[in-house]
Amino acid sequence: MIQFHIQAESDIPASTQLYNQILFAIASRQFPPGHRLPSTRQLAMQTGLHRNTISKVYRQLEEAGVVDAQAGSGIYVRDQAHDLSANVKSPILEQYPDAYRVVQAAIDELLKQGCSLSQSRELFLAEVDWRLRCSAQVLVTAPEHDIEAGEVIMRDLQRTLNIPIQLVPLEELSQVLDQTRSGTVVTSRYFIAQAEAIAAPKSVRVIPVDIYDFAEEIKLIKKLPKGHTLGVVSLSSESARVAEVIIHSLRGDELLVITAQPSDNYKMNATVRSAQTIISDQASFSAVKATMLASRDDIIRPPQLICCENFIVSKSINLLKRELGLE
Repeated sequence: MIQFHIQAESDIPASTQLYNQILFAIASRQFPPGHRLPSTRQLAMQTGLHRNTISKVYRQLEEAGVVDAQAGSGIYVRDQAHDLSANVKSPILEQYPDAYRVVQAAIDELLKQGCSLSQSRELFLAEVDWRLRCSAQVLVTAPEHDIEAGEVIMRDLQRTLNIPIQLVPLEELSQVLDQTRSGTVVTSRYFIAQAEAIAAPKSVRVIPVDIYDFAEEIKLIKKLPKGHTLGVVSLSSESARVAEVIIHSLRGDELLVITAQPSDNYKMNATVRSAQTIISDQASFSAVKATMLASRDDIIRPPQLICCENFIVSKSINLLKRELGLE
């Protein structure tokens, strides 16, 4: 069972600490789809929080579209994959709601057995054509206030899929989809509910991606000595904020945490001069190294620099390849 840690001395509200930790566990698949979340009683015993506070956090997660509350049973992680067929409007699908999943599974099996998409088209023309049309327009979306998170996802996909990808703020997604016949929207599970609400009425599918669980980095953070100064550099300001919440929940005031974005020269310089260890995402890694190099005359002991794995886990990359017909 995952252990949640609430730092009572932190300036961050306890409910926010718990919300971000649970959301992180879901987004990184430590809590996979269908997983039953701990009861409010269990979490109250583990965290020391009042059950009403935990119930409030669960309601917020349900409103965000990442969990489902089942009366008399509990709170379960929502399986986004089961919702993909809702993005296709067809009288046949409405008459046979389970048939679409059968078609998808059959095509995946054909691809595994070595059939090309052209060969599969002879058997499932409508489904294959739909996939090919969707692969021609791949949109990555994130809210305007954290568009950098979308840029991190876009960079990962461009590098691994080698196809054109467009970054669209969530606030502009509706207008962009009005101008395209078909496409695939990709986003983090943090933003899946908002993206689906916009895309589903337009018969455009939304595919959520899972983020790296940062297990190795968390192990390192737990072992850092008290008084250590830790820098966190990310292209996404929201990711850096969530990382700070989690670190404070794990270590409280034992560590001094400094966060920065590569576009903020002042904070970047302060981070490389003050931090003893710096954890950076891949999108920011070269900028951190460049700042360290430019500041080398002012640094007595260079910080230990750690570059995280890809922001998106390989399982999600493989899912996208299959869905877009790139395998």
